[in-house]
Amino acid sequence: MIMGTDDRSAWTFLTHHARVLLEIARDPEIRLRDIAASIGITERAVQGIVTDLHEAGYLIRDRVGRRNRYRLNLEQSFRYPTEAHAPVRALVELFAAYEERLEPAIDDDEALSASPPPPPAR
Repeated sequence: MIMGTDDRSAWTFLTHHARVLLEIARDPEIRLRDIAASIGITERAVQGIVTDLHEAGYLIRDRVGRRNRYRLNLEQSFRYPTEAHAPVRALVELFAAYEERLEPAIDDDEALSASPPPPPAR
């Protein structure tokens, strides 16, 4: 059976809520339209997700002039019972650590290679 993009083959591990949370963690002053463009959903959908995250205690909105600045409550636990023992900090730190590894050091003369390392010799 061949699956197209309209069925189960289009699933992902992270929900839009997780993706919005990660975008805000990367840039607390990010605009909703920039989040929407980054993760491929509508600005209206992002507004709803930010409201959900705010109401659930995952983020605080601070008004700074005409813009919002977001503060995350990284100690808030995941909502699903099997992950409720872990704070969302674990997810944010996982992605932050991975992204740090991808960024070349300022003093590093070698660029990161896009190809994976060769398998170990046997």
